[in-house]
Amino acid sequence: MSDCLFCKIAAKEIPSDTVYEDDQIVVFKDLYPKADVHLLVVPREHIASLNEINAAHDALMAHMMSLLPGLAKEHGLDDGFRTIINTGPGGGQEIFHLHIHILGGGRLPGFG
Repeated sequence: MSDCLFCKIAAKEIPSDTVYEDDQIVVFKDLYPKADVHLLVVPREHIASLNEINAAHDALMAHMMSLLPGLAKEHGLDDGFRTIINTGPGGGQEIFHLHIHILGGGRLPGFG
């Protein structure tokens, strides 16, 4: 999508602090981090949200998920990390391009 912020970052039309990329995804530091480590794992393909995922995305989703532990470890999250996928306005999604947040470092607030 021509007006999608994450599509523009993936296409290198907008600079980012990229920490990993391949032909399917780009991973960069969140501009407004909510933790000591806050990375965004973004598919290059424009998928608006998790609601749009279907069987055709199985390999992409598996690829994204399998990279999470290694990315966390590379950024010093040896004690654990949190992953979040906000879906839709009611789920807190602000940028309508599927992305996975990796958060960690220090004490993260609980959900209780």
